Amino acid sequence: MSTTSNSEAQSGPAHRIWRFWLIFLALCVSLFLTALDLASVGTALPSIVYDLNGTDSFVWVSSAYTLACTAVLPTSGQLADLFGRRAVLLVAILLFCAGSAVAGAAGSMAMLIAGRTVQGVGSGAIQVLVAIVIADLIPLKDRGFFQALTGAGVIDSRCADLNLPLCGIAFGIVFLFLRLRKPPVQSYVASVKSMDWIGNVIIIGSATSCIIALTWAGVSFPWSSAQVLAPLIVGIAGLALALLYDAFVAPFPVIPVAIIKNRTSIAGYVGSFFHYLVLNSVVFYLPAYFQSSKLAPPLLSGLYLLPTALCISPSATLQGIIVSRTGKYRLIVSPRIKHSIAGRHRSWAAMLVGMGLMTLLDADSPIAVTIPIQIIAGVGFGLVYATIFTVMAPLEPVHNASALSFLLFVRTLSSAWAIPISATILQNALRTRLPAAFLATIPAGHDLAYSAIPAIPALPEPLQREVRDAFAASFRLVWRVMLGLCGVGLLSVALQDHVPLHTKMDERWGLEEETHAEVGAARSEGEMCDKEGLQDLPNSTNADA
Repeated sequence: MSTTSNSEAQSGPAHRIWRFWLIFLALCVSLFLTALDLASVGTALPSIVYDLNGTDSFVWVSSAYTLACTAVLPTSGQLADLFGRRAVLLVAILLFCAGSAVAGAAGSMAMLIAGRTVQGVGSGAIQVLVAIVIADLIPLKDRGFFQALTGAGVIDSRCADLNLPLCGIAFGIVFLFLRLRKPPVQSYVASVKSMDWIGNVIIIGSATSCIIALTWAGVSFPWSSAQVLAPLIVGIAGLALALLYDAFVAPFPVIPVAIIKNRTSIAGYVGSFFHYLVLNSVVFYLPAYFQSSKLAPPLLSGLYLLPTALCISPSATLQGIIVSRTGKYRLIVSPRIKHSIAGRHRSWAAMLVGMGLMTLLDADSPIAVTIPIQIIAGVGFGLVYATIFTVMAPLEPVHNASALSFLLFVRTLSSAWAIPISATILQNALRTRLPAAFLATIPAGHDLAYSAIPAIPALPEPLQREVRDAFAASFRLVWRVMLGLCGVGLLSVALQDHVPLHTKMDERWGLEEETHAEVGAARSEGEMCDKEGLQDLPNSTNADA
């Protein structure tokens, strides 16, 4: 029997039944658990490290979370297919809650890192399950608006004191309202046997190896050292081996070959990788530019970042609304405008222009000048979230879980690469640009940038000016590298064909116990949506919309 159907293709928010909105509320509350993280840990970490005497292991507070979150992403998609969305999401919330409790009660760095690891497992699974359930309930053509509501932010959550009550609320709402149909359930023994254990072990081990290497690189060991290169090479080779194993050997692959054999989907994965790499580098290091070159205190440097942060969510929401209204994601990703290269790829073009302008910033650039630059870059960052449609449009809905979990895996792995790459560029540039007298005051083995920044305001002139200029020049080099990576992301668009957004749904999943009236209304909406979509199609499926 076909695994796709139009019977649930409800065309707009106004036509959705009350049970849908309760489920969507459950998803939003679950995702909110992972919506405070980056800001919370950045503010609290210095105090935590001081209280727990963890200056030699503080980096693992973040890395353990990222490692666990990344490693569990592909596995979560397969678990959701085998054991059901609701059960896996509830377990994920419990794991996140347990990790938050351990982290909040930590009396040592080892206990804190252990709690962060469990939190990471829960967070990764929550993110995957929310994306999968949205895909189960909403056809791709209508998904932009809802995807924007749940996925436009750039802040995630690590504040243990808030997480515990939120976990209880999220668990209760999901338990009460997340009632979905599911395929005929096989026995637990059969489900366990259906897991791609070898593929999962290879992926988890490879991701762990990569992130350990990236955590050590430029901080504990040089990039050229065996301690960094060996695990990095093993990790990358392992990920390639996992793809080959799942393509040719695994009977029930965690990464089905169907989701990585289509050129357009591959281009979407590549674009997402570079999008998240550049985005995370800018969000992490732009405040450091303000603190070092503009002498802004930490709180004020965070406020100076607001033009970027405040533009990402609205522009991502806008792209979701436009995609939902038109069904044509290439209007966002790469519309063709005659005689205009930039016009063909306006979202990536905005990123390119924004990053290009950042390469001009120096120690004398007024803060007012940075605002429009950040707005341009932030709009580009938000619009490029439309790469999710590039990935999903060519795929059958039966692959929703695998494709979405792999997409989140790519994004999270990219985020793990962002900071070490930028940190290495910055460290090497500062070593050659900072005055020798100032370099001599920084203890060996410490992060050069973050050890130096607190001391800059107290430096006498002209040494302070020399240090500020050195930092500004070093950040310009970071922005130039990010500009080049934006160019690679732009080139990925050239590999994409325009595939119309479908209204098909995976009929194995959906709202539990729909009435005949609800199904009939949804079917009518879906058929009407399909007719409208056919009228909008160009003569050639490869033509731009």
